[in-house]
Amino acid sequence: MADDDNSPPDETHPRVVSSSRSRLPAASPYGNVQIECRTLSIQVYDSHNADTRGNASEEIKGTAAGKNRDDHDYFAKLNFHELTVAQICQQLNVAQDRGLSESSAANRLRRDGRNTLPKAKTNYLRRILGYVFGGFCSILWVGVIIFFLCWRPLSDPPSATNLALAILVIIVIMLQASFSAFQDWSTQRTMKSITGLLPSETLVLRDGSMKRMPATELVAGDIVHLQLGNKVPADLRLLSDSGDIRFDRAILTREADEVEGAVDMTDANFLESRNIALMGTMVVNGSGVGMVILTGHRSVMGRIAQATAGVGERPTLIQKEIWRFVRIIICFTIALALLILLTWVGWLRPDHPGYMNLVAMLNNVMGCVVAFIPEGMPVGVALTLMMIARRMKSANILSKGLPVVETLGCVDVICSDKTGTLTQNQMHVNSAAFVDKQFPSPDDVYAELPVHASNDRSVRGQSIVKLHQAASLCNDATFDPTSLHLPLRERVVQGNATDAAVLRFCAAGDKLDSFRGLGPSTRVFEIPFNSNNKWMLTMFRIAQADTTVSEAKAGGQYQVFVKGAPDVLLPACSSYWSGESNTVVPLDAAARSAFKAYQDKLSRNAERVIVLCEKLMAPSHPPGSNAFSEEVANNAIVDLTVIGILGITDPPRAETASTVAECCRAGIRFFMVTGDYGLTAAAIARDIGIFTSCAEPDTFVTIHTNLGKSTASEARRIRLSGDCRSLLLEGPSVAQLTPADWDRVCEYDEIVFARTTPEQKLRIVNEFRQRDNVVAVTGDGVNDSPALRAADVGVAIVTSSDVAIEAADLVLLDKFDSIVDAVRLGRLVFQNLQKVIAYLLPAGSWSEICPVLVNVFLGVPLSLSSFLMIIICVFTDLFLSLSLIMEKEEFDLLSLPPRNHKRDHLITGRIYIQAYLFTGFMETCCAHAMFFLYMYKHAGLPIRDLFFLFEGYAEGFYGYTAAELAAFNATGQCVYFITLVILQWGNVLSVRNRRLSILQADPFTPKRRNPWLVFSMAISLAIAVFVTEVPGIQDLFGTASVPIEFWFLPLPLALGILTMDETRKLAVRVFPNGPLARIAW
Repeated sequence: MADDDNSPPDETHPRVVSSSRSRLPAASPYGNVQIECRTLSIQVYDSHNADTRGNASEEIKGTAAGKNRDDHDYFAKLNFHELTVAQICQQLNVAQDRGLSESSAANRLRRDGRNTLPKAKTNYLRRILGYVFGGFCSILWVGVIIFFLCWRPLSDPPSATNLALAILVIIVIMLQASFSAFQDWSTQRTMKSITGLLPSETLVLRDGSMKRMPATELVAGDIVHLQLGNKVPADLRLLSDSGDIRFDRAILTREADEVEGAVDMTDANFLESRNIALMGTMVVNGSGVGMVILTGHRSVMGRIAQATAGVGERPTLIQKEIWRFVRIIICFTIALALLILLTWVGWLRPDHPGYMNLVAMLNNVMGCVVAFIPEGMPVGVALTLMMIARRMKSANILSKGLPVVETLGCVDVICSDKTGTLTQNQMHVNSAAFVDKQFPSPDDVYAELPVHASNDRSVRGQSIVKLHQAASLCNDATFDPTSLHLPLRERVVQGNATDAAVLRFCAAGDKLDSFRGLGPSTRVFEIPFNSNNKWMLTMFRIAQADTTVSEAKAGGQYQVFVKGAPDVLLPACSSYWSGESNTVVPLDAAARSAFKAYQDKLSRNAERVIVLCEKLMAPSHPPGSNAFSEEVANNAIVDLTVIGILGITDPPRAETASTVAECCRAGIRFFMVTGDYGLTAAAIARDIGIFTSCAEPDTFVTIHTNLGKSTASEARRIRLSGDCRSLLLEGPSVAQLTPADWDRVCEYDEIVFARTTPEQKLRIVNEFRQRDNVVAVTGDGVNDSPALRAADVGVAIVTSSDVAIEAADLVLLDKFDSIVDAVRLGRLVFQNLQKVIAYLLPAGSWSEICPVLVNVFLGVPLSLSSFLMIIICVFTDLFLSLSLIMEKEEFDLLSLPPRNHKRDHLITGRIYIQAYLFTGFMETCCAHAMFFLYMYKHAGLPIRDLFFLFEGYAEGFYGYTAAELAAFNATGQCVYFITLVILQWGNVLSVRNRRLSILQADPFTPKRRNPWLVFSMAISLAIAVFVTEVPGIQDLFGTASVPIEFWFLPLPLALGILTMDETRKLAVRVFPNGPLARIAW
């Protein structure tokens, strides 16, 4: 969620937005390292600031409860950076001039272990076992064992059918495991290898002499000498340096700016203090001596390696739903299997000993298992997610994980950054002013700019020249040389958007020779912009020809320009350049009021305000040394002179307002999280529809003053009643919010978080998630990566930094409004999964378990074999369920509120009623009717004589031999099977529309066309013919050819099921508050 105030300064080459995936930048090979390092640093800051947050700190500490030696607690307690050189030597028991002795080092090496990073090892055996034995497969393996036992030794002679069934179930298990493995492979991010970060050898002081030794043998207390080009072999506490030592921490932070080393502590945060050299960083300038304080897994890099290797992915909402369904089905399956077993032991075996032997009982138990478990569901779920992900890709949305697709359907809060996401990131200067003089437009500034200010010794025009000079020189943007021939607005700028806007403002004056005495060639020092300071500084050696500085002051002094946020710089200013008198005058209270009034005016006009300041400095230390850098940094924001004020506009994207409106229509609360000034953010929020009320939004003061008058539950009731309320919170206030405050904040409909730091962004996300909100976060900078990963769905733009893309779950490859398509598809995947399950359960579960129950408790010959049950679940129903995956949305899914992941489950009681008591009951009755019709018509066995028959269905029954009765039963089972296959055609036509009639949404008209439906019906029919008509299958699995009339009789029955469901839908539409509507799925 980085905007201009938070964007990393090194991102100076903006990428061109493209819908082509090929433009997507490759993720950094150390992306996870940078994310973890930034997260740890934020958490350490939180730990240090806990005492100043009052009760809010308890909320932060609570999140770490139960974790033993959490990483951020571990680093927050380290004090190596706080100790003096003498103290650190005393603590680690080492002499600075001699180093450790070999014996002492050997003892420490045995105690602490080698200085190596923990490797991320994948337990492939455990993962494969999870694929093969997890979920439904655990129960199916029980079936495999039972079928093998029924093959031999329980059957004499061995039963080839049971052997074939065992092999078939193994094939089913392998099929499910293969799809699970493929889905896991497609969603698993590649772990980033960081084992090659250590140098092979390093220079160490041991026993008073220097020696080269493997870095893996370093121990705490070793004194290491660092030279230019060295890679830091362990976490070191610097003891001395050359005065200009610098480290490249890009491996940890991705920020390319070099970090100066120091001997004394520079930051209370161990991870940020510059007297700590971190393992894996590179010495890019100077030299130094450091003492090893942390090695191997105890180092920062080691801790990060453990975090990235040992923490598993958080299960997504759809994964939780599927596991919930698996648990329910397994419980039902075990209960029914035990019921059959106990019934056989307690009743059938003693009262009907000749009816069901042990093998037959076990076959019935396994028939129960096979019947109740929808074996095709895991495959259907995996393919559903894959198809939706493919649709998202065609909509220019790259999903890095299949399960996260569905999570989008539950998102009820979107926290979006501003610049580059909601706005075009094409800034231009719209206003310019001095403290006491405002210009109607930038053109008026150009008009007053002297042509040759460098030769103009008069007072006139000095303030304009100084404004132009500061704007140009306190700037890191440059024009691409290849585009200099183009008009100004068309030139390509290398640099961030703010600097680019100021550069174009300067170039429009076309009088850059007015400060030729100063320029990039004389820049001696700079402090880049960062998201915490919110200002940048440039320092120049003063040329004698410069007209804006007196010759008396020029000797030994440097011109310093500072550009940044007014709320940070204005308190440090003591004077200002007057546009009226062209002189520097004191910044009194009246001038400060005028400045604040103008700032608020620009902010209400949605302009981002920056202030340009200057001062002269005469550092006592030589340029290029660390002491010089520290001296400048410590004295930079003191006694500044305000030069001028610039108002910068960044127009919203054309699609932003409609995107916000669509999200709000979908029941999603859309919040802005930005580093901009509060009034600026509020103005932009009104322009794009985040703030819809004309009234002033509530603030931090409102939260506190109303705390005793309005509880969180009352605030929620107000929100759900449709009373829209707005809130504007700025960063300093966020840190002061207590848990009770957050309870109320999280109930606002419209929120803008302004002037936020990356630490506060992460906290905002966590606070909303802790209150059962499903949060999506958009971000593009390195500092956003912890918030992106902490969110339920992290969304990056294609122009984001590599680390942000690494942390995100989704990448928008084109326009921001594609997030609306992503939400729609996320809801569609859940709806289609419900349709798939509602289709699979009637035949793949209910209509298969009933033959087993009727056989066990009513003594009717088994009307469906275990083999045919498996064929229905894994083959015939699977292809038809895949056609449901291709269904388009039945109605406008954005008109519905987000799914409540704690209440609206994938499988609900309403779906069970539809699948079992409505469709399943009709299919079971129809299939049994066809079975009994065949037995009566072709075998002459009336239905009344088949009930409670038990062991009576044997040799001599109605004069038939046992072989003839077995043949009749086998054919009857195939009739039941064929009937179910055809009845499912009516079922699939019913469940594809939950509310609409088939006349309103038939599968042939363009709006809801689904050619896969007819194709899948043809495949299921072909499978049915193959299973029942192929002689080899008949001999092996006991199937038989079905009389021709029983291929056609089920067709009107399938139409009857469709008609009954159409009648149900009509009743629901006509009586939306009636009893049928209340139980409709």
